[in-house]
Amino acid sequence: GEDQLYGIQKDKSGNIYLMGTSTGNFPVRNAPFRQPGGKQFIAKLLPDLSAYVYSTVFGTNSPNPNLSPTAFLVDNCENVYVSGWGGNIIPTAAYPISPTTGLSVTPDAIKSNTDGMDFYFFVLEKNAASQLYGSFFGQEGNAQSHDHVDGGTSRFDENGIIYQGICANCGGGQFPTTPGTVSPNNPSARCNLAVLKINFNLSGVRAGLQSFVEGVRRDTSTCVPATIEFRDSIALGKRFEWQFGDGSPLVITDTPLAVHTFSRPGNYRVRLVAIDDGKCITRDTAYLNVRVRIDRVPMNASVQGVPPCTDLNFRFNNLSTPFPGKPFKDSSFVWLFGDNSAPRKAGLESVTHRFPAPGTYNVRLVLADTNYCNAPDTFPLQVRVNPNVFARISAPRFGCAPFTLQLGNESIGGTSFFWDFGNGSTSSEANPTVTFTQPGTYRIKLRAIDPSTCNGEDSTTFDLLVVGPPVSSFSYSPQPSLENIPTTFTNQSSGAAVRYVWQFGDGDSLVTVRRDTLVKHQYPRTGVFSTCLIAINEYGCADTSCQQVSATVNPLVDVVTAFTPNNDGTNDRAIVFGFGVSKMTFRVYNRLGQLVFESNDPRIGWDGKFQGKDQPMDAYAYTLDAELIDGTPVKKSGTITLIR
Repeated sequence: GEDQLYGIQKDKSGNIYLMGTSTGNFPVRNAPFRQPGGKQFIAKLLPDLSAYVYSTVFGTNSPNPNLSPTAFLVDNCENVYVSGWGGNIIPTAAYPISPTTGLSVTPDAIKSNTDGMDFYFFVLEKNAASQLYGSFFGQEGNAQSHDHVDGGTSRFDENGIIYQGICANCGGGQFPTTPGTVSPNNPSARCNLAVLKINFNLSGVRAGLQSFVEGVRRDTSTCVPATIEFRDSIALGKRFEWQFGDGSPLVITDTPLAVHTFSRPGNYRVRLVAIDDGKCITRDTAYLNVRVRIDRVPMNASVQGVPPCTDLNFRFNNLSTPFPGKPFKDSSFVWLFGDNSAPRKAGLESVTHRFPAPGTYNVRLVLADTNYCNAPDTFPLQVRVNPNVFARISAPRFGCAPFTLQLGNESIGGTSFFWDFGNGSTSSEANPTVTFTQPGTYRIKLRAIDPSTCNGEDSTTFDLLVVGPPVSSFSYSPQPSLENIPTTFTNQSSGAAVRYVWQFGDGDSLVTVRRDTLVKHQYPRTGVFSTCLIAINEYGCADTSCQQVSATVNPLVDVVTAFTPNNDGTNDRAIVFGFGVSKMTFRVYNRLGQLVFESNDPRIGWDGKFQGKDQPMDAYAYTLDAELIDGTPVKKSGTITLIR
């Protein structure tokens, strides 16, 4: 193949790193991470070039390289970074490039999909342990937009930050840019230069501290008693030390969050230390100042329609209570009406607002005055605006008993509501929750009331079917267990189940649709297994029963001597059979010494085909390397006769 070297780097110990592409099969050495057939290679050599530390490949096993590499780095932690672009921009070029389609991405990728002509960023963990990062970047969906660069315009710095130049937006359309950028659009009719900077945050542990009150990101001033959730916003550590500054003891967690209650007012300095002893930079510290006060404002508000009923005009009343000695100002609050109108500053006085059209609006009264410790608390008001009120219910038509239902109120208009659930209970909440404990059909009624509308009120009904689950039950034999004899299970469930899920307690499972299906299971080792049967009816209602099932296994392993792959359901595959096999490698060879089959699973045998073609009747050599659950190694070899 044609090998091209694009990058050379040294780490802090003087080891030499190489990065490039090959149209052949570049050798893989000492590398846990590899993507077989990949045409991009990374290699690490000793400082005197006397030997490889490792070499590996990544890519899609395409005929040509996926990338034209543009930048290469080894960071302070010996992670390896590669940037490049793919897609054959000039089909007649002497060195064609395969598309970026199929390159592996990680869950934190900036862009997980590709049109085949994008940039690609790849990070390999120290000593080729794993892929730390993979992401595409570029324009999507424009057949003329070949994201590329001619070279020499891209760099990584020593912390693993990419500064990338891109010849971009060649075919028009919208290239991805960040908010506030100097030039979000390409003023040219042809390609133009795009630049980006990405910090991969992989060179070591870092810490960032944020605070949340009742799940909402909150500045560091709040009210006593203050229960605050602290989070490490970067979350790169494996251990976290929290000191809250109020005399409480040090707290250590293995997750990047901690919850603490400050019971006294005061100013506190919170410290977080994020730790990962496996990184080259093992610790980082972040601080946050917390102010805990007592001047809380209880928030409250109401709304009422203003005649005439056709005007869509409403009056909003601020019913909040000031803290003693700290009266409200005329700008202490802000009304947000949820209709894209401008926010309105206010004090305790009522305000009137006309909505632009019928609909449901989420109005908020916000405490804007930071003289109170619970700013910016919000009081929500959902306002249904319409000249007439129409009652509407949104809910599933059926559920499984006991069924807890969150009713959706989709009424048009309405300032108050009355529900009758048909089970003897009622509610005046807008969106109530109700539990139906018994199976049956329930008629739910809703009255929507708004005296300011032209019709005043409306009502509707809704029929709900609550279904009882089937009853799961089973027996098994033999009892007591017999050596190397499969356990036979008998399904004794009752009720109208349409699916049965067997969970045998050893990681294996089986799904059947008939109650009388014969179920046999061979356990892999001696022991007691928590076996469960889940019976599920047509509505998805389920019942589970479990029993402790004993099994006795004497570890054994062997290989068939002959098989007949004629698809008659009997002896169709060459298999390894045995009991208590913890791991195995089973290989089959033809007379030319070609490997025609390999398996690591006793349940997967050879079907007599090689590369999709039936193999002739003959004797085939096999090797078996196995280990039994008691640790006994087993090596076998011999022949298997394929009979047609």
